[in-house]
Amino acid sequence: MFEWIQSFAEWLTYSIIDLTPDTRFAEAFEFFVYDTLKILALLFAIVFIMSLVNSYFPVARLRSFLQSRNLFGLEYFAASLFGAITPFCSCSSVPLFIGFVQGGIPIGVTFSFLITSPLVNEVAIAMFIGLFGFKTTLIYAGTGIILGTTGGWLLGKLNLEPLLSDWTKKILENNSSDQRKTYSQAAESFTVRLKEISEKVWDIIRGVLIYVLIGIGIGAVMHGYVPENFFVDNFQIERWWTIPAAVILAIPMYANAAAIVPVIEVFVSKGVPLGTAIAFMMAAVGLSFPEATLLKKVMGWSLIGIFFSVVSILIIFSGYFFNAIL
Repeated sequence: MFEWIQSFAEWLTYSIIDLTPDTRFAEAFEFFVYDTLKILALLFAIVFIMSLVNSYFPVARLRSFLQSRNLFGLEYFAASLFGAITPFCSCSSVPLFIGFVQGGIPIGVTFSFLITSPLVNEVAIAMFIGLFGFKTTLIYAGTGIILGTTGGWLLGKLNLEPLLSDWTKKILENNSSDQRKTYSQAAESFTVRLKEISEKVWDIIRGVLIYVLIGIGIGAVMHGYVPENFFVDNFQIERWWTIPAAVILAIPMYANAAAIVPVIEVFVSKGVPLGTAIAFMMAAVGLSFPEATLLKKVMGWSLIGIFFSVVSILIIFSGYFFNAIL
């Protein structure tokens, strides 16, 4: 899907700028170019689609339906399942998260998607089957979906809307105002709507651009300079504190599932317990400083802290679960 961006990043890094291959700086720079272009493309596409949907369909009705009906948690499961079939890393999921918020989807349901999307996707599942077998893959994927469902439900029950950023609250207020307008707008031509939607999309992108660049810059440094041997050397022995330590140390890193699954195989082959290695992987792909930086535009720091804490605790428990049964 993003092969052309990868090819461009490699061409720019090694042919135009002429950086030396296999050096840390070159890897970090290529990573920065690739992820910046990928996330901006996703952000534009997703926000445009959500704006188009908002223009033609009363999204407020969907929000009202989700909030007024007792769906017995199925709305969280559905969002988590949708996250599992979208091949995004944590930072790539943020644009869709913004689109959900823009569309008025309840915050807990939106969190279910944000939690699961980077943890479980077809790339990770295919690689897990090849490296660890079908049984381990099934347990991993099922646990990721359950983790997203549970985490979204917990966060949804905490009434966290007041902790959203002022920028997000303004978007929600504008959406509410737009939904109160009469649908005489339906007579507007597509050309008129397209102009209004494009202006709205560019306003949103301008608002988050600096956070995108800072977040990806942090991730690029982590990607190029964090050594892997440190983790192998310190987590070979299974003790009660190794899983929490692995999760905490993984958060500053930034990697997608495709990049880190082979690293997990190395960890396991060198004696790191599988549950500890998977917990490390979940924290690395599902939580990261770059993701926190991107989310800062959408949430206050207190909400980011609550989100990271809840997900970290769930990942730690899943690590103990994996070690117990695998």
